[in-house]
Amino acid sequence: MKSRDTLVRLKRFQVEEKRRRLSQIEMMIAEFNRMAAELDREIASEEQKSGIKDVAHYAYSTYARAARARRDNLLHSADELKGQLEEAKALYDQASEELNKAQALEGRDKTPSPSELAREVSGFGVLRGARA
Repeated sequence: MKSRDTLVRLKRFQVEEKRRRLSQIEMMIAEFNRMAAELDREIASEEQKSGIKDVAHYAYSTYARAARARRDNLLHSADELKGQLEEAKALYDQASEELNKAQALEGRDKTPSPSELAREVSGFGVLRGARA
């Protein structure tokens, strides 16, 4: 049953690949959120230095304005990654189900059926009688 073993190994590889993809997306989301929080602190610091918190004010800090745009882009990217995360979770679940099915088939092939067991037991009786 080498083909079943190969199938199970392939399915395990696919599940691991999907799990790695999930963890990569989760790490990227966490990193984007961390960077956005850092930019929030820098924006607040810059606004405090300049004393102007109104974004529409003509003297608003250029650095704070650029940091706001970068933060907004990071948060938008994190939101898009959350959609990809849901898709990746669905693919992971599907791959896990396929692995479970392949393992069940492999287990079924390895355990002899009751009729095969009965044949083996009756065969042992015949052999024992032949020796005597």
